[in-house]
Amino acid sequence: MSKDTSHQPKRIAGLRRFAIAITFLNILGHTVLGFEQSWAQPVVALVTAYSVELLLETIDARINRQQPRFIGSFSNFIDFLLSAHITALAVAMLLYANERLFPIAFATAVAIGSKAIFRLPEGKRHFFNPSNFGITITLLLFPWVGIAPPYQFTENLSGWGDWILPVLIVCTGTFLNARFTRKLPLIAGWMGGFFLQAALRSYVFETPLIPALLPMTGVAFVLFTFYMVTDPGTTPRKPLDQVFFGASVAAVYGLLMVCHIVFGLFFALTIVCTLRGLNFYTQTWINQMSITKILVPAPIAVSYQKSSQS
Repeated sequence: MSKDTSHQPKRIAGLRRFAIAITFLNILGHTVLGFEQSWAQPVVALVTAYSVELLLETIDARINRQQPRFIGSFSNFIDFLLSAHITALAVAMLLYANERLFPIAFATAVAIGSKAIFRLPEGKRHFFNPSNFGITITLLLFPWVGIAPPYQFTENLSGWGDWILPVLIVCTGTFLNARFTRKLPLIAGWMGGFFLQAALRSYVFETPLIPALLPMTGVAFVLFTFYMVTDPGTTPRKPLDQVFFGASVAAVYGLLMVCHIVFGLFFALTIVCTLRGLNFYTQTWINQMSITKILVPAPIAVSYQKSSQS
């Protein structure tokens, strides 16, 4: 995580609201909506996330001879675990591993660990979306693990309930991203790019446009749009860069669909984050090479000839 203090108050305020929102959604999902997972899975995810986050911070603080960031007060301790809390509940909510707990714990540990391993060249900011990365790796390593069925978010709702929940998520997500993360340009780039890739696939392959746009009507897509692809720690800050990032995720998703690869949303975001991280490392390497003076020794024959002439 970045330690830029100028963004800390707004970052903490945003994390608190995101944590409250995803906690409420999980409780509502397991009691009312119809989540397919057991109660044990979010509990295991939370325990894993808290443990790994605290362990890695303790190790990092000891190596750098600093005080762990969770030391100081109870409020400081809670704020430190907000990111891990959000990651754990996102993993437990979006993955479906039947009643098995190990894949959930594994995905959560990978998600939290990615923040300590895959960091930008300068500073301590990570470039992978933690929960999305943990989900991606788990889907690749455990073929029998899948994504939670989209219908679970509205399985027990009917009538106006089918509309109220998505509208509530859109309203709260818009407020959080406008007020705290400032990622509305990214959302616009992502949704605009998604529509364009669907239209392009429909034109090239002469398929109906409506089925290609149907994912946009699901609650899972809305959650991905407002609560995952907009992760403030792993996305650009400049508005134009945000639009390009969101459009890039949509473009990669379209390519994955053309190749008949499932779980395109998660894989597309991971691929774009990977390319963004490689770009940072490449730019850093080029900058270092440009300022490094390379001394080339003169050939022996030339040196001998000059000494003979003198």
